[in-house]
Amino acid sequence: MPRQLWWVFFQVKFVMVLCPAIRFMRLVPLAVAFVLLSACSSSGGTRPSASVNALYSQLDEASKGYETALQQSREGDLQASQSTLTRSLDQLKKTAALCGNTPGCDPQRFFSVFDHMLRLKDGDFGGDQDLNGDIDASQAALAAGKTGAASLPQAQRSVTLLHGQKLSQLIAMNGPVKAALEMWLTQWRPQLMNAYVNYEYLRFEMWPQYEKADLPEALLFGMLAKESGGKVHAVSRSGAAGPLQFMYATGMRFGLGINNGFDTRFDPSASARANAEYLNEQLRKFNDNLELTISAYNTGEGRMGRLVGSDTSVSFYDPRIYNALPQETRDYVPSVLAAAWLFQHPESYNLHFPKIDGAPGSVILKRPASLSELTVCLGSAGGMSDGWFRTLRNLNPKLDPQVAQPAGARLALPKRLEGVYASRCVDGPWPILAADLHHAAVPVVTAPVAPPVAASASHYKVRRGDSLISIVRKLRCSSVQEVSEMNDLKHHRIRAGQVLKLPACH
Repeated sequence: MPRQLWWVFFQVKFVMVLCPAIRFMRLVPLAVAFVLLSACSSSGGTRPSASVNALYSQLDEASKGYETALQQSREGDLQASQSTLTRSLDQLKKTAALCGNTPGCDPQRFFSVFDHMLRLKDGDFGGDQDLNGDIDASQAALAAGKTGAASLPQAQRSVTLLHGQKLSQLIAMNGPVKAALEMWLTQWRPQLMNAYVNYEYLRFEMWPQYEKADLPEALLFGMLAKESGGKVHAVSRSGAAGPLQFMYATGMRFGLGINNGFDTRFDPSASARANAEYLNEQLRKFNDNLELTISAYNTGEGRMGRLVGSDTSVSFYDPRIYNALPQETRDYVPSVLAAAWLFQHPESYNLHFPKIDGAPGSVILKRPASLSELTVCLGSAGGMSDGWFRTLRNLNPKLDPQVAQPAGARLALPKRLEGVYASRCVDGPWPILAADLHHAAVPVVTAPVAPPVAASASHYKVRRGDSLISIVRKLRCSSVQEVSEMNDLKHHRIRAGQVLKLPACH
């Protein structure tokens, strides 16, 4: 049996979530019927017999009955809805079983109806399919085993189960989440839109890591939007780095570190893998309590473990937990969940994400160029009004954007820019202009300059609010790693009043 069909049978238990009165309808026989049905095959090129046409008519009646049950449930007539639903499911089960024993009966017709049900289950029950819900058209195509479905750019977007539970059922639409939704739709809207665009171009690197870990894509986007906005080289004041903001020690625990001089926390694929491993570790620890797990990612698993103790069923919003957490974490958890919710249901909030073709590509440089120079040549190609600098940086995280790469070097960029590079950045005025701007001479400051701080003082007393990164940046003559090693610091931790030894400026 095709692997995609097993997904259908696994999902069948979620099909009829209409209301508490009919939530636990008997669906196992229906799943069995579809298992039997998958064994039959259609006889293409022949006109259906009268018996096959009769089965198709019954199938259509069952489908209409299901939609009627949804409408009745929406109108509050639960008794009639349950009765109609029972009849339509019994008819569907019976017809599906007969199809397996009827020559010429096409099982694809039955799979299509089943997919139609999946797509309607979270809809508005008014006849329009909810393609922005937990099951969309691309997923339905995968479930039915349609050819070419895997090539759809959003084919896996709607896999939104978290360890057997629908993500939408795990997101409590409470006051804090609603407040975060308003923030994402107003003051944080530019960050949300930029995060979406950045993510679309990183998706081919990050989403497969979540998919392997059996985690929903919406959660990945929610964390990315809140942590870095999709800026691969983001670094916080506390030293967290990369698109998913790993602290150095935590990153080391999940395989992130320095590799040939490159901090792999800045690698989108490696960062997504480490993030997924961390979340699954904490989900096991907190018995699949998503809010506690997200909280642990922000405030530390040690603190959350001490607060929660053995009662992993406790709510994140329980005063014993919520009031003991810093304000940052109280805001962080609902913000991540709200961004994940908007990723799944944008149109329900009058939000329209741009259509992005994020297919990956690459070019072999025909002439030396830096990422900055390429940004100038590419201009606003493809309607990218903000330019391509961030995307080029994200896709080539190991490169200094100001350093020219030699001819023959391969650079990653969106596939749709391959032709633009060939037409704009190889010959003509744009690469000449870009090179001229890039190599412009900057006047040398000749005014007296105060001697470097570290040259006259080999020690520094840590002040309240200092971080190792802020100290290094302020002194301008040290590296974080060098200072950390000189002072035997664990995980780059410092405290107010501590006196640090500093290397001399060079």
